[in-house]
Amino acid sequence: MERVVTFGEIMMRLSPPGVQKLIQAENLELTYGGGEANVAVSLANYGLDSVFVTRLPKNPPGQGALNHLRRFGVNTQYIDRGGNRLGLYFLEKGASQRPSSVSYDRTNSAISEAGKGDFPWQVILSDARWFHFTGITPALSDRAAEATLEACKIARNMGATISCDLNYRKKLWSREKAGEVMGSLMPYVDVVIANEEDAEQVFGIKAGDTDVEKAELDEEGYMEVARRLKENFDFRYVAITLRESYSASDNGWSGLLYDGTTYYHSRRYTIHVVDRVGGGDAFAAGLIYGLLHEWNPQDTIEFAAAASCLKHTIPGDLNMASVEEVQNLAKGADSGRVQR
Repeated sequence: MERVVTFGEIMMRLSPPGVQKLIQAENLELTYGGGEANVAVSLANYGLDSVFVTRLPKNPPGQGALNHLRRFGVNTQYIDRGGNRLGLYFLEKGASQRPSSVSYDRTNSAISEAGKGDFPWQVILSDARWFHFTGITPALSDRAAEATLEACKIARNMGATISCDLNYRKKLWSREKAGEVMGSLMPYVDVVIANEEDAEQVFGIKAGDTDVEKAELDEEGYMEVARRLKENFDFRYVAITLRESYSASDNGWSGLLYDGTTYYHSRRYTIHVVDRVGGGDAFAAGLIYGLLHEWNPQDTIEFAAAASCLKHTIPGDLNMASVEEVQNLAKGADSGRVQR
């Protein structure tokens, strides 16, 4: 069984029921999620030995997050228990012209206080074929950035493929700091994943005349972004997600994969959004799954885009779709008819 290791933060997610605003809610729905944790759950669901590495406090919120990961088959044996608090985030689900909104309460979370030397990476990565992280983890603190760099260096030395979803979060750090830190990590990365905001905000690479707020995509511009990322950092693959936001409730969605020679475009989906949080993580997991199994690039990007499309229809951070369900959608089974 292929082993994939992901490293990052899992948080408690609190959301008003339905599409209520936080200020009107009288109760909140509780679940857990976070970029790399979401990827780990998807890959465990696809049948891989999916290892998630983080630090969780020894208290009920920390135990709840650990139990949540175990529920979905994630390998949690290398999670360090320490620190004082689990990070929180509050999600208001948007509807129609009102966008979704995320508020973080994660300062001094357990993982943000973990640093270089706190995880036995030589042991964790000894049998791993793949290591994945996002730009969120090094944004948490300088110590977390040092731990990420340490993991990347050891993963590279041990022969694992390394992927990174840039995942720029302006509420966590500045463009200047993001560019500096992520730039130091990119030499270790084989596969990078980005969207139009990530590439521009982190590395100053703009996607032509794209205006995601107006649902206008310049595909030639995205191809140029992929080419420049490949040229600047010599990645093996560059994957770009393409979103057209008609409203909070309806999006266009597709993916692009570039190997330095050919651009591979997935089919385009029109999605009625149930929950878009975790959509990019589902894409990343689909991409990892296809590349890990040495599928051709076209089949890989089709699987990644279809996996993300299905995640948009599932409440919560996690993609619960099976490999078979994703493959059926990728092959065109998109009518939504009842399966009997």
